[in-house]
Amino acid sequence: MATSLPLSYSYFTSSNLPYQRHSIMFKKSCSLSLPNFSRNQTHLQSFKHISELREAFQSLDSLFADQTSHAQFCLDDAYSTVLQLCASKKALLQGQQVHAHITKSCGVSDSVFLSTKLLFMYGKCGSIVNAQKLFDRMCERTIFTWNAMIGACVSNGEPLRAIELYREMRVSGASLDSCTFPCILKACGSLNDLRCGTEIHGLAIKTGCHSVSFVVNALVSMYAKCNNLNGARKLFGNITVKDDIVSWNSIIYAYAANGKALEALELFREMQKLNVSSNSYTLVSALQACEDSIFEKLGMEIHAAILKSSLNLDIYVVNALLAMYVRFGKMVEAMRVFNNLEGKDIFSYNTMLSGYVQNGLYNEALKLFRYMQSYGEKPDHVSIVNVIAASGRLGNLLYGKEAHAYAIKEGLDSNLQIGNTLVDMYAKCCCLNFMGRAFDRMAVKDFISWTTIIAGYAQNNFHVRALELSKKAQTEGVVIDSMMIESILLACKGLKNTYLVKETHGYIMRRGLYDQVLQNAIVNVYGECGYIEYANRMFELIESKDIVSWTSMLSCYVHNGLANEAFELLDAMKGTNVELDTIALVSILSAAASLSALNKGKEIHGFFVRKGFSPEGPVSRSLVEMYASCGNLEYAIKVYDSVKIIDLVLWTTMINAYGMYGHGKKAIDLFRKMEDEGLVPDHITFLALLYACSHSGFIEEGRRYFNSMGRDYHLEPWPEHYACFVDLLGRANCLEEAYEFVNSIEGKPTAEVWCALLGACRVYSNKELGEIAARKLLELDPENPGKYVLISNVLAASGKWKDVHELRMRMKGSGLKKNPGCSWIEVKNKVHTFSARDKSHPESVKIYKKLDQVTKTLQREAGYVAQTKLVLHNVEEEEKVEILHGHSERLAIAYGLISTPNGTPIRITKNLRVCSDCHTFSKLVSKFFERELVVRDANRFHHFKKGFCSCNDFW
Repeated sequence: MATSLPLSYSYFTSSNLPYQRHSIMFKKSCSLSLPNFSRNQTHLQSFKHISELREAFQSLDSLFADQTSHAQFCLDDAYSTVLQLCASKKALLQGQQVHAHITKSCGVSDSVFLSTKLLFMYGKCGSIVNAQKLFDRMCERTIFTWNAMIGACVSNGEPLRAIELYREMRVSGASLDSCTFPCILKACGSLNDLRCGTEIHGLAIKTGCHSVSFVVNALVSMYAKCNNLNGARKLFGNITVKDDIVSWNSIIYAYAANGKALEALELFREMQKLNVSSNSYTLVSALQACEDSIFEKLGMEIHAAILKSSLNLDIYVVNALLAMYVRFGKMVEAMRVFNNLEGKDIFSYNTMLSGYVQNGLYNEALKLFRYMQSYGEKPDHVSIVNVIAASGRLGNLLYGKEAHAYAIKEGLDSNLQIGNTLVDMYAKCCCLNFMGRAFDRMAVKDFISWTTIIAGYAQNNFHVRALELSKKAQTEGVVIDSMMIESILLACKGLKNTYLVKETHGYIMRRGLYDQVLQNAIVNVYGECGYIEYANRMFELIESKDIVSWTSMLSCYVHNGLANEAFELLDAMKGTNVELDTIALVSILSAAASLSALNKGKEIHGFFVRKGFSPEGPVSRSLVEMYASCGNLEYAIKVYDSVKIIDLVLWTTMINAYGMYGHGKKAIDLFRKMEDEGLVPDHITFLALLYACSHSGFIEEGRRYFNSMGRDYHLEPWPEHYACFVDLLGRANCLEEAYEFVNSIEGKPTAEVWCALLGACRVYSNKELGEIAARKLLELDPENPGKYVLISNVLAASGKWKDVHELRMRMKGSGLKKNPGCSWIEVKNKVHTFSARDKSHPESVKIYKKLDQVTKTLQREAGYVAQTKLVLHNVEEEEKVEILHGHSERLAIAYGLISTPNGTPIRITKNLRVCSDCHTFSKLVSKFFERELVVRDANRFHHFKKGFCSCNDFW
């Protein structure tokens, strides 16, 4: 922004400075013996048009060699031209050579003119130390000398020293000129020192310089940088004739730089109405003012005006255009501008790299980086930061390491921003060893460094390490902010440590860190830890609930199995002005899936379509899972087939869906197809595949894929994989092999593994192995009521009623309660829940009447007889029959028969495994009442149709 008069045009022109008598020797690459020259002030035009350093040095060399031309040559003027050229080219080495020869001749202390020129050169070349040394040695100083030194300090980032020099100058009695004010005012702006700036303003008025245009511009800029836009606008308003483009540039830039985009653009419009011609600075400021999408139309109008004008576009305007389109997220337009740009600089490349990363186009960022290198543009720290960030977002560890290696090679790895980005990249690539090393190598760490490393460990399930580092950060004096607290809460959530959550909650309240983000996080963490009451209380305390607040509470209900409460909360949310987003809707889809509420799921799907949400990523996965969980595999397949880019999670979701329906072959075929596509399966994929093999009785295939995990993909099985494989062997009645496999597991088999073996022993009445598994299970998981129930059932099946009684008393003494079996059915967009022998439903009388009618029909026409051996209670036969007839799924079936149209499917979900007697009952209902039943139990789906089940009685 040109808000002050350039130094080279104000007080360093040869016509303004006095000449001093001196003798000079010039040394180029060899010693030159120079005679005494005439001091006549003669201007040689050849020097005035020299633009290259090599040409200038050669001209000086030839002039010194030509004895006849010496009398006509003014050495002051010659050296002035060369020094000014060194300054413009920032050629410090050549400038120092010239200085050395002048000093060797007779010194420069007797030439104020050349000393001032040297000061200017050093300032422009960024050598403030040499400038200060020269300034300190000068015996005589003019106002031009003071201006040069003050200007050098300002341009080299030492505004405080510039203010000190100004005060020394005032003490020395040197008279100020108009060119002093721009530099000193710029220093005041840099220091945000309004008091000093106002003082200089008063002095400008006193000396009569306040009306000079470039002084006014500098004053406007100073007031703007000191956040006094009223003062800046008042100064601008006092200008009677507003035809100076620099004045307009100053005030437009002032508003744009202070975030007053609308005012800046209004001034730009006003300037256009007055027919003041724009220049590059104007256009850059106007484009910078187009800071977000509400100014998109105006920004494109400015672009169109630029294209129509005869202005010769410079790189700064084009870079500002690039930055504007990046801010708008218009990467296609940005790339078009970029491709048409000749002479791209590092800023052009960095703007595009940042744009790609900010807009999620990470592969494009990496491609551009390679293109940039191929065209010889050397990346700087901004380029490297963007490439590392893109690598992290893609999880591309190889590219991330390459960028890291480049940073080390170029000495950029010590940059704080690069260090922080490396830590984040390694965290996202799950490479915690390198993440820790990158953090430890950082010589300087800020609060972002600590926040990033803590978040990295927390997000990668190293929760204890994350908490250890949070304590260390406090001992290091790092200020704990809301972002770090979020990561600490994430670690607490991962550990399910309610005490730590409450402790952190208390810390937040004591330190006054309670912002909206942390309030939402607290709701989420309490929900994840199962403290629903606390979560609900915190949710109610949030005054201005945003979409994240509602989503956190929805997720809390869904996570804790309170799907009905989630739908009630959704209804309450609809009464507010908060718009549902994809994350909230994905949570609601999970609730619909858990209840098998197909109609509600379809409603949400319809909402997605109406709102134009992309059916990719998490949305597609949730829809497939919802339809599969609601018993509509056909719709799940349709959604899956409609997705253009299928990621690993969606492949896994579909494999799991096939497994739920007992379509083991289709699950295996899909897995093979996924491998052919080049995707590498992870632990979850193999878990879904083993599950599918288990529920289809594919023993050999399951064994092969279990072994393939470690052999082909170097995946160490989780306890869940071991349990699934034991379940696979157990379902096939290979109990001895399953027991041997459990004993062969390295380390201690988990409770889940023994539970799978115990379940199989119960089905196939293997008492000996069942007792072994039961003992192990009680040792490993004595606090789980589900395990007690399973052991109790095994003992009851063996007729050991005394042991059953003792176990149930032990369970009661521990305060453990069995989760009651319940079933639910969706009718007319409402979910109805039933428990065993439940009579709480408003239509209970009709339900039991219908159930009695159905039971008698099946007994009469199909010869149905209740399997009382399945009732594991020490009661009379008649009561056992009543218990079986009162199972929750039968009540749901009866309600479905009286409340849904004939011929339509009845969809039921049960939280426990369907017993063999209810399974038989459901097959018979589907045949004799001609209704298709879709029952989802804790293990899989059962499609009952015309007396047959899709599980082929294998579940």
